[in-house]
Amino acid sequence: MHGPPLVGWLLVLLCATAGGYCLAQARTGPAAHRVAARGEALMGLGMAAMALPVSAVVPPWWSPWVFTAVFGAVGLWALARRHGHHTVGALAMVYMALAMAAGQAGGGQSADLTHTQHAAPGGAPLLTGLLLAYYTVFVLAAGVRLVPAAAVAADGPVPAAAPGRPAMVRACQVAMGMAMFAMLLTV
Repeated sequence: MHGPPLVGWLLVLLCATAGGYCLAQARTGPAAHRVAARGEALMGLGMAAMALPVSAVVPPWWSPWVFTAVFGAVGLWALARRHGHHTVGALAMVYMALAMAAGQAGGGQSADLTHTQHAAPGGAPLLTGLLLAYYTVFVLAAGVRLVPAAAVAADGPVPAAAPGRPAMVRACQVAMGMAMFAMLLTV
């Protein structure tokens, strides 16, 4: 990932934690909940791997192509299952992997870790802007849905729904949406 190493490591921590939690939740609950949790787990763990700072871990030359293949397949699967958000997320990962490959092809990395140069960003500004707009709207909308009903009721207290696993998966979606936004800023 381009950008400061501290930001990269924080993204790795956030995405790996959210992905690990969703992976644990993918074993219980109703079928729709398990499918959503699996998709979020794959996205979270993939984002964690992609966010590794290049100053600490030099990715092999073939890693962007592995990300492209895996998330291209995930995008097609999500499209076939009509999971719009997972489709956009997988295609955003493919886009970032191809931008990473373009940056590597431009000769942006040296073998000497003490003098590692960051590859030049390789994304298309219009597509990056559209994805940033999507994730801005997604995070704001998903964040609003996390607010308990009692906190937004205008005519007195309304009992809020009991917190549970679906709410935590939605919270992971918000966290990973913010992480995707941050990763897109570095493309």
